[in-house]
Amino acid sequence: MGLQLTSAPEDTSHPYSPAFVVDDLAFVSGALPTTVDGSIVEGREAALEAALETLARRLATVNLTLADVVKLTYFVTDITLREEANQQLIEHFAHPRPARSFVEVSRLPYGATVEIDAVAHRRARNG
Repeated sequence: MGLQLTSAPEDTSHPYSPAFVVDDLAFVSGALPTTVDGSIVEGREAALEAALETLARRLATVNLTLADVVKLTYFVTDITLREEANQQLIEHFAHPRPARSFVEVSRLPYGATVEIDAVAHRRARNG
């Protein structure tokens, strides 16, 4: 099988692709906790949920969903968000859950408290 590269529809507000597909893998750029209009969502659980929603929107640009995610990386400005992130994994991902890294950083763009990036795999689908 030859290497096939596909990027998501162009997002002119950023110099990078929100998602990039190579063969059956999609690499999703870091998703901040933003609303559809671009406002940063604050609050611990609300920010985690908003970042995951942003990630889901980016996956959708390459016809994938959260169910296709095989690896997540959480970048947080407060390591104590780990328990909320663990709960989020339990609520949003079925077994086997994606692999995950959880990294504390000093700052994130726009004052966000969390950013999530992902690798997804285009699985063989029935139907």
